Amino acid sequence: MYYIYIYDYIYDLFSSYLISMLQEETPDDYVLATGKMYSIRELIEIAFSMKGFDIKWRGYGVDEVGYDSNTNRDLIFVDKKYFRPTEVELLLGNPEKANKLLGWTAKSSIHSLLKEMVEQDCN
Repeated sequence: MYYIYIYDYIYDLFSSYLISMLQEETPDDYVLATGKMYSIRELIEIAFSMKGFDIKWRGYGVDEVGYDSNTNRDLIFVDKKYFRPTEVELLLGNPEKANKLLGWTAKSSIHSLLKEMVEQDCN
């Protein structure tokens, strides 16, 4: 799952896309998204790799643990308090209409978003 990068959102909200949306003859909804999906595991692996960790997984469900294969140290644990009461299997935004009608495309990658997040949290 990948939430749209806040800078893309702000830039696009106050740029020509908002003006384009407001000038449409018929009001409509547009999805601003990347059209890409990442699992929580993938996001963890990418983010931790930016600090030199090689995350591997063992166990299943609430007993699953992410550990650094370099040190065998357990680093990531599942906590049921963060489970959603009605979890959905697939969260994926389709930006096709915004791209086709407004020329909108996401300007940031998941890697640049995670890099900034890791730098802010770890520095």
